[in-house]
Amino acid sequence: MLRIVPSTLKEANALVRDKHRHHKPVVGARWSIGVESDGNVVGAAIVGRPVARMTNQYRIAEVTRLVTDGTKNACSILYACAARICREMGFSEIRTAILESESGHSLKVSGWKFSHWTDGGDWNRPSRGGRRTDQPMCRKQIWKKILKRDSNQGPEVKAPVIEEDICPSCYCGISCCECDSNQEGSEG
Repeated sequence: MLRIVPSTLKEANALVRDKHRHHKPVVGARWSIGVESDGNVVGAAIVGRPVARMTNQYRIAEVTRLVTDGTKNACSILYACAARICREMGFSEIRTAILESESGHSLKVSGWKFSHWTDGGDWNRPSRGGRRTDQPMCRKQIWKKILKRDSNQGPEVKAPVIEEDICPSCYCGISCCECDSNQEGSEG
């Protein structure tokens, strides 16, 4: 059974260093969480300020790293919990970027919506250098979850359809999870 646990940035970055396929540890963050199975930490999410400089860092949070050892449903649970924590902290939106080649399934089953594509490339410009270039430079998918409706947020963009069983109680993606038997107490 998977369970969310507290995690320091140092602990989460150690998982990123050891298990992430294409990113290195982050320099800073707002907070991080872990997920464990049978007492062993199998994944972590690191949430920070939005990477895009023109994004409102006081209203929008961003999952800057999410890493697991491949344990089933660990990604979905981390994304869902990160959104719940941000909602409780008063953020209006949470977002993340994934590679062009990734399906977004864990985000979809966690209630996130596809927003848009980035152009890819690095962030360095002739007038402003020094940004990291040791990460994928391909186009990225931006996914988000609206936590509170804000009057200046535009309409949501429909995501590609992924036909999978989704738990109606917690969107964890497990068609036979424990919440299926306890539908009445869920927020939905």
